[in-house]
Amino acid sequence: MRIAHVVERNAPTGQAWRLAAAIGKTRWLDLEVARRRLVRLDPELAHDEAVARQPITTLDDHLASRFRVADLRMLVAPWPLDEAGLDALDAEDDDLLLRGADLRFGPPVLAPRSLRDFYAFEGHVRTIWARRGQEIPEVWHRLPIFYFSNVSEIRGPGEPVWAPRGSSELDFELEVAALVDVCARDLDAGHAEEAIGGYMILNDWSARDLQREETTVRLGPAKGKDFASTIGPWLVTPDELADLRTAGAAGPDLEMTATVNGVEISRGRWCDARFSFGQMLERASADATVVPGDLVGSGTVGTGCLLEVRDSTLGRYLLPGDDVVLHIDRLGELRTPIIERLERPR
Repeated sequence: MRIAHVVERNAPTGQAWRLAAAIGKTRWLDLEVARRRLVRLDPELAHDEAVARQPITTLDDHLASRFRVADLRMLVAPWPLDEAGLDALDAEDDDLLLRGADLRFGPPVLAPRSLRDFYAFEGHVRTIWARRGQEIPEVWHRLPIFYFSNVSEIRGPGEPVWAPRGSSELDFELEVAALVDVCARDLDAGHAEEAIGGYMILNDWSARDLQREETTVRLGPAKGKDFASTIGPWLVTPDELADLRTAGAAGPDLEMTATVNGVEISRGRWCDARFSFGQMLERASADATVVPGDLVGSGTVGTGCLLEVRDSTLGRYLLPGDDVVLHIDRLGELRTPIIERLERPR
């Protein structure tokens, strides 16, 4: 499944997000409308299926009710997938199906409980340490390392980002994020990915000049990172990627690219990660409980930021007017316009 928060582009300002699932080639199924329709057709459904007994609002509310992402599948499975069948549904009821071209997408999780961002790609780590004239620390090869980011500044697809006060070195970071959808503690790496409800693209924005100053005291990152994180465009459940997993690989063999103003800047592959999300979650859940709504970031894929490739590509950091697009096969495309810093709070 692909799950997203959507609102129609022509909807009034302040319209509530609707939770939808991709269906067919270009359409999205409004899951609350689908739930009501299915219960009307089969009143016993609300008795038999807990998901059918309460309104579907946001994925955040769904997780807070202790449902898992996969529980939404029962609202999607009864509907036809062929275009002829979908056309017939469209003609019958214009509230059930939404055209993708008519929609604006929000963050797959509107208010994540936490965001642990790891450091899993050796290509990126090696380049960063080489710039300091040093080898990768030995401990990195043994332990998945992470920091906590700021979940109060989450952006969705198309939402602008700007350099924070005092920074002139705004950078993107091309990453994968996993959504935890069950409470768990002291997970084993071999089974930890069972706690994942789905994956999405993550852009872990960085202000490199602020970050450089902060890390000299061996504590951080702080203001160099906490001004924005962008996620989206939707959540993809693990079964959608299973055919691209191979034994021994840390992740599915999916291409990851970044462009700025239509020019390719970065290219890498998820399967090149040193650590799997299972290993990351084992580390994250050691003596700590991960909860539904927690996000786990992979860290930057090799070449996946201007800090690594600026001199050979764009020749500078990001500026207002730039258009940054991250793409990961099967996870979609995440676009962000760069604007001048806003003087007033969002």
